[in-house]
Amino acid sequence: MSAMALFGQLLLGLINGSFYAMLSLGLAIVFGLLGIVNAAQGAFYMLGAFFAWMLGQYIGIGYWPSLVLAPIGVAIVGVIMERTIIKRVYNLDHLYGLLLTLGLFQVIQGLFVYWYGTSGQPYDNPPGLTGGHNLGFMFLPNYRAWVVVVSIVLCFGTWYAIEKTRLGAYLRAATENPTLVRAFGINVPLLVTLAFGGGVALAGIAGVLAAPIYQVNPLMGGNILVPVFAVVVIGGFGSILGAIVTGLVLGVLEGFSKVFYPEASNMVIFAIMIVVLLVKPQGLFGRER
Repeated sequence: MSAMALFGQLLLGLINGSFYAMLSLGLAIVFGLLGIVNAAQGAFYMLGAFFAWMLGQYIGIGYWPSLVLAPIGVAIVGVIMERTIIKRVYNLDHLYGLLLTLGLFQVIQGLFVYWYGTSGQPYDNPPGLTGGHNLGFMFLPNYRAWVVVVSIVLCFGTWYAIEKTRLGAYLRAATENPTLVRAFGINVPLLVTLAFGGGVALAGIAGVLAAPIYQVNPLMGGNILVPVFAVVVIGGFGSILGAIVTGLVLGVLEGFSKVFYPEASNMVIFAIMIVVLLVKPQGLFGRER
């Protein structure tokens, strides 16, 4: 096995791991702060890619403005759903939230399949990030390097904002003791809505980043949702750091498995999930309840 092929698979694994990390981070935020297993996360990922594509196709807005506008649009859709539908299951068993958001996912995906079919829509690399660099041991495409870097920065920046800032402390306190937080004059429903909007916006950003790499397809959310759930289970439901680290590491392991044992590449994540559930059911970074 040549070094070029090995490092090429490492890069591919990092790219997949970046998307796993961003989507599972959004899932961890929503579950950890709101107690909702958001199965619609894959739909928001697909919406981010489609919003970027539609902005370019119908309005002529390029990649860079779309990287901001499309996630905002996804967050608005998510906030509307949270305020009108999802908030009704906050105090119920987690299964109700899972089934509700899974139904929302199927509806959103079905609508886009009806409108656009299952064939993908192309989305060009943004200006300034075409081509790549020959590093000697591998060829590094500029856009793929950008995706890895921006994903890692966003993921750890989000972790820092939630774990180390005053706003993050308010969010955590609002979910643990909302009555006490209200006594300090803090708008708890607004904080909950912002947390949900931020969680789905991460999926929207991941969708925009993925658009030039994969074709914009209504089924792209379903294809990534199952491994993302596995990542969250392995890292620990509600663990923000666990979602980031596990997503990146499992993406790399999946990439390496394509080099050494391609037949197992599609099941390596799930094999690890089974082992983790048997040894540590709460996940590698999760806490016992």
